[in-house]
Amino acid sequence: MTKLLVCGGAGFIGSAFVRVRLRDHGDEVTVLDKLTYAGRRENLADLDIDFVHAGIEDPDAVASAIEGVDAVVNFAAETHVDRSITEPDAFVTTHAVGTWVLLEAARRAGVRYLQVSTDEVYGSIEEGSFTESSPLAPSSPYSATKAGADLLVASYFHTYGLPTVICRGSNNYGPRQYPEKLIPLMILNALHGDPLPVYGDGMQVRNWLYVDDFARGIGHVLAHGTPGEAYNVGGPDECPNLDVVRRIIELTGADDSLLTYVRDRPGHDRRYSLGSEKVRALGWEAQVRFAEGLEETVAWYQDNREWWEPIRSGGYREYYARQYGASIKD
Repeated sequence: MTKLLVCGGAGFIGSAFVRVRLRDHGDEVTVLDKLTYAGRRENLADLDIDFVHAGIEDPDAVASAIEGVDAVVNFAAETHVDRSITEPDAFVTTHAVGTWVLLEAARRAGVRYLQVSTDEVYGSIEEGSFTESSPLAPSSPYSATKAGADLLVASYFHTYGLPTVICRGSNNYGPRQYPEKLIPLMILNALHGDPLPVYGDGMQVRNWLYVDDFARGIGHVLAHGTPGEAYNVGGPDECPNLDVVRRIIELTGADDSLLTYVRDRPGHDRRYSLGSEKVRALGWEAQVRFAEGLEETVAWYQDNREWWEPIRSGGYREYYARQYGASIKD
């Protein structure tokens, strides 16, 4: 059994990781989470964990929570590119200041540290796949601050000898994802008969990774990764956003006329693709193909209205109206 401090563990990917660790490893887990709009206590309601309500930029809370743990896994992040374009200050605070606070606490405690990152730090690639030696070329305030956090993590290994690893995932999807992201947004809009807003021509290609597969990949890197190294964890399938939306229309029985093209967002990367040979050498393989995972995800949202109905009736409505210039139905 490992004692873990999981920062941002009430979010989409963080809560999936906690579930996998409790189910498959019986770990002792403390979750530290600020519970911003996308972090929800409901994601952990049925789990046997300790919970600390605080942000990673709070040195006192972090110092207290890190006592006695074997490792820190940092999911805490502002995650949505669209929001980073209009509200970049929150991204700087969490990704830069928060990561520094965690690293300092981990250094003083002498514990392992895993930073959860993203394929977006590499920018866009027209052909082939990024490797861990590809240069960082972020395109948005979100990806730039994530890349900065990665560099800060690497510096603590080289400067202080802190045993750090970085895990960069491709586009995650699955249950409990906040509906500002493409797949849950389209699912919920389709279920309500709202327009399905597709950026530009919809041919942006993403490398799709089921969230439990990413959670297992993070666990492999935590257990077997070489300190000071970064590891890409990519999904088994690539698909243009437009094809994803059309498949959601089929799975929900929505009308094709709901598909609506909207102005592309600034700096929108055209294609992401991660090579995952390095993490496969640690014994990891993706288990869920995209077609299967998407069906399971649509079914989960159809069966769990009590999870997402409070979101659509709250501040999300204001965000949606600002972002897309339209209202969503009750």
